[in-house]
Amino acid sequence: MTRPFEGVKILDFTQVLAGPYASYQLALLGADVIKVERREGEDMRRTPLSREWAERGLAPAFQAINGNKRSLTLDLQKPEAIAIVKKLAATVDVVMENFRPGVMDKLGIGYEALSAINPKLIYCAVSGFGQTGPDRLRPGYDGKMQALSGIMAITGHPETGPTRAGFAVCDVLSGATAAFGVSSALYQRDRTGKGQLIDVSMLEATMAFLSGQIADWSVAGHRQQLSGNQAVSRRTTANLFKCGDGHILLAVNNEKQYRALMAALGREDTLSDPRFADWFSRNENEPALRAIIEEALAAKPAHEWETLLEDAGAPCASIWKVEEVIDHPQIAARGAIQELDTPYGRLRFAGSGFKLAHGGGKLDRMAPELGADTDSVLGELGFDAAEIAALRAREIV
Repeated sequence: MTRPFEGVKILDFTQVLAGPYASYQLALLGADVIKVERREGEDMRRTPLSREWAERGLAPAFQAINGNKRSLTLDLQKPEAIAIVKKLAATVDVVMENFRPGVMDKLGIGYEALSAINPKLIYCAVSGFGQTGPDRLRPGYDGKMQALSGIMAITGHPETGPTRAGFAVCDVLSGATAAFGVSSALYQRDRTGKGQLIDVSMLEATMAFLSGQIADWSVAGHRQQLSGNQAVSRRTTANLFKCGDGHILLAVNNEKQYRALMAALGREDTLSDPRFADWFSRNENEPALRAIIEEALAAKPAHEWETLLEDAGAPCASIWKVEEVIDHPQIAARGAIQELDTPYGRLRFAGSGFKLAHGGGKLDRMAPELGADTDSVLGELGFDAAEIAALRAREIV
């Protein structure tokens, strides 16, 4: 079945995480993504988690976001490589890059230069702060964006201070935003026939996902604080609690769920306790309510409570590790983890995160080895074997 972006061709200069995550989402949905790398390959190919995979130039973090892509190596410092890029730009629908503003322009392959060759070209530039403004040339890193955007000001505990999220949240939010931007521009081009520049700021993309927290301040004047594991609902029973073998996260946010929780814990007597008559009084008496809940939860391990409370109508989850959740029955039932047979055995990767009734995201092949598709991409441009060999001998590709 045809996938949404089959027939769409993307020339992808992005590297590390935010940009490659964006082009990966489009590749899963059928786009032909040609990944351009320097001749030695991008740094993500050799992250130090696994020496074995790093030596292959296929570090797990690189594989996670570069499947379904083709790899072309070019030395962009050489005029012949720039000429190849311009030839490619005439044949593609989208160019994506995440260099600092101005880098592609200096190379002669920025938006103005390439759109002159291909007026229908969609050009997506991802950077820390966007293409304009006083901070436009400052570098953008995930940790820096977590600190600057407000995420770290609300993440962590008062007694231990701010902490960053356990994954590169700003990178992937920016990547998702960029993929949405490209999708929007492609849809618009179908109606107008016009290409355009998409300017993605990591800072702005992250803040777009903090819309509730921003409105809390801009509308109501509420200053956000470190909230630990407290839900944004500020309900006392939407928090992390100790139990028999560790912790469980309760997501009990309304009166019906609260009553179900106390009944399942065998503490229906608290339903008539004036200290816990409503959410305001429960918040005021949080230590006493927490003690009652944790005393009851101590009787069983977290996974048992998860089943018992969920069945009773009190939403919750025990703390699942990554290696556990990828085999969760729900994940397995929906085929959410993509599996591939590769020269290195059967490997498993995260997919699109959504399903389409007609032609959804699918991982067809693992991330490419460095330069694996250089010959085929150049061949599609009309270069013969002797010309490609000459380019390689001169270290242009």
